[in-house]
Amino acid sequence: MTENRTPFFHSIRTRLVIVSIVIEVTMLGLLIANSLRLMTDVMEERTEARLQTVNPLLNAALGARLFERDHVSIKEILKQLVNSSTAELDYIVILDDKKNLYAQAGKVDAANLPAIDQDILQSLGDLVYDTAIPLTLGGETIGYAQYGLSMASFVASRESILRQSLMIAGVEILFTLLALGIAGYLLTRHIKSLLTATQKISGGDYDLHIPVASRDEIGLLARNFNSMAEAIRNRIGALHQSEHALHEEKERAEVTLHSIGDGVITTDLMGRVRYLNPVAETLTGCAQAAAVGKSIETVYRVQDQSTGSPLANPARLCLAEDTVISGVNLAQLVRADGRSYAVEETAAPIRGKAGKTIGAVLVFHDVTEAREASRKLGYQATHDALTGLINRREFERQVDDALRDAKENDTNHAFCYMDLDQFKVVNDTCGHIAGDGLLIELATMLRHRVRETDTVARLGGDEFGILMRNLPLNEARALAEDIRNRVRDYRYLWEGQTFEIGISIGVVPIRPDTAAAVDIFSNADIACFVAKDKGRNQIHVSSMDDVEQARRHLEMQWSVRIPSALENDRFVLHYQKIYPLDAASGEAPRCELLVRMLEEDGSLILPGRLIPAAERFRHMPEIDRWVIRNALQLIARHGTMLGLAAYAINLSGQSLGQEDLLDFVKREILRSGVKPSLITFEITETAAIRNVSHAARFMTELKKMGCQFALDDFGSGLSSFGYLKMLPVDYLKIDGSFVRNMVHDEHDHSIVVAITQIAKTLKIGCVAEFIEDEATLLALKEIGVDYGQGYFLHRPEAIASQLAAETQLLRG
Repeated sequence: MTENRTPFFHSIRTRLVIVSIVIEVTMLGLLIANSLRLMTDVMEERTEARLQTVNPLLNAALGARLFERDHVSIKEILKQLVNSSTAELDYIVILDDKKNLYAQAGKVDAANLPAIDQDILQSLGDLVYDTAIPLTLGGETIGYAQYGLSMASFVASRESILRQSLMIAGVEILFTLLALGIAGYLLTRHIKSLLTATQKISGGDYDLHIPVASRDEIGLLARNFNSMAEAIRNRIGALHQSEHALHEEKERAEVTLHSIGDGVITTDLMGRVRYLNPVAETLTGCAQAAAVGKSIETVYRVQDQSTGSPLANPARLCLAEDTVISGVNLAQLVRADGRSYAVEETAAPIRGKAGKTIGAVLVFHDVTEAREASRKLGYQATHDALTGLINRREFERQVDDALRDAKENDTNHAFCYMDLDQFKVVNDTCGHIAGDGLLIELATMLRHRVRETDTVARLGGDEFGILMRNLPLNEARALAEDIRNRVRDYRYLWEGQTFEIGISIGVVPIRPDTAAAVDIFSNADIACFVAKDKGRNQIHVSSMDDVEQARRHLEMQWSVRIPSALENDRFVLHYQKIYPLDAASGEAPRCELLVRMLEEDGSLILPGRLIPAAERFRHMPEIDRWVIRNALQLIARHGTMLGLAAYAINLSGQSLGQEDLLDFVKREILRSGVKPSLITFEITETAAIRNVSHAARFMTELKKMGCQFALDDFGSGLSSFGYLKMLPVDYLKIDGSFVRNMVHDEHDHSIVVAITQIAKTLKIGCVAEFIEDEATLLALKEIGVDYGQGYFLHRPEAIASQLAAETQLLRG
């Protein structure tokens, strides 16, 4: 450390001594000057006194003699006076009354007499005070006397006093200098210690202590300085700790920012980039070194994914509005090389300690796959997975829009409800794959036969609908005739077999006076029923009269057929096994119980016809209760023989909404004696979310007994993931529309994977339906799905037949 010395004349000690000497010299000078003034005053007084003595003496001694003109006596007197040491006269000159020289004595030039001195100071030059007096006798002036009074003794005395005073002043100054030097040293030596301490502190040495024990101001200053140094040490220690903690925090933050999957960009207040994490570098295509200092719009460019138009930068908006900004739903990030990513983005202000905004942080992440999956889910929610046509839910919405348009704009539309004839023959003969192929080809045919403004939808298994916009009823009939003829003439080929099919079409108008969309579907269903009733492959254009007549006929028919079947016990139970896909688990298969209705002639009415009719005419609660009662009795009697791990019973939305269903189920379980753990109730996602709170209470109560629950058709609704958290389910049954084509459709495959992962995360069993080939089975095993169900594993069969076979085997 370089020592900073104080210049001599700048030090406090030197300045203190100099100031003290200057003050003392000034005071001594004033004192000496005053002494000289007093001595001069004394000299004047003494001179005046001598004059008062000499003047009368001269007048007495010389007056008479001058009058007598006694020149010898006068001269003798003058000589005695000049030579007298007491008189101290330097010269005397006598003038007569005519001012002519009469006599003289002493050192004087009578021809050039000195000028008369007016005061004592004028005599200091020649040390002679020159004065003159008149000589009188009897009051008459007889002459004059001028003499010089010697001032040498006075001056010698004054100079002697001055020399003594100067000597005393010099001694005093030397003493003062010495005393002040010692005092200055004693007073300022601690200041030097303080100076040295400050120099060390400025050099970074904070571990010092000034050993000052004095109690004066310097001691207090030193103690305060020591306290300050200690406070600085403590503060520096705290700063070091804070710096260390801040460094660790920075390290953690950087590690976190480098580890997270989101892109992070920070900017300053002007919107210039200050930092990018690795994910942001990858997504923007811009390295941090190249991006720092550039405007945020240069590095992070976003556009609308649907239109391609540029979007406002969220970080810039955040800085302008000083608030958190969430990006638009369809934001797309465009990289420097032109590649693009779908992103979700949020920008927030960065604030300093005082709360003032100092920049912004932009957080974004790649949602390309998620957005595509969401688009796929949205598509699946509105489209039929098999044919690509819109599904019933979306079609109902569009019909509702068409009805609103008819009422608001006085327009007319039409709705064709179509049901295939002889489709069951293809399914039963060649299997579902053949049936699916037929539906796909017919869907393609229908799309090519309608106008661009019309909409074709698949409404159910073999049911289709066409919404004909701004088309009079007679033209709608003509279009229906064309479709009927095309289908009638169509031949479906499958593995060498040829099939002829027909189609029954019901046409209903959508007019301003139509009451509601539900009436349109009901009337179209009835019109299609009338067409079938005419002999199939027919068209029926609805009018209000025949609709009401047909409705009454249909209601009478179903209101008789279903209650009659219930009364005569013309319902049977079939079952389809559900196998664990992990063979190493050693778990026995489960099954789903399926209800079938028997016609009076013994033929089966499959669920595709039975369930919609039962729901339409509110018979599902009765059918569900028949299934619950008979299933429990069957399990109680023959469960051991069947050897299944659990039995799944379906519950409809209508039954789930009944308040007394819970008491009924509890009572039947207790009455049957079946272990509740053997029973799994399947509830469709749509039925569950229709009344979540009621469904959750129903499920919770039965789970207390030991029953289990499966959420059927999971993924078919848009609210699956939100409502899943509210329902205490044990199994998720993935909707078959995703499983059927997952081997050939990567989006369906991704959805199945996502649902499986959710189930595993929530520790819920996962069941895949519609397994119809080995490739799908292997794919599900690879994904990790727990259970499988479908025609490839087991086709539904009557339980009675299975029991008969088991009984025969035991007897044999």
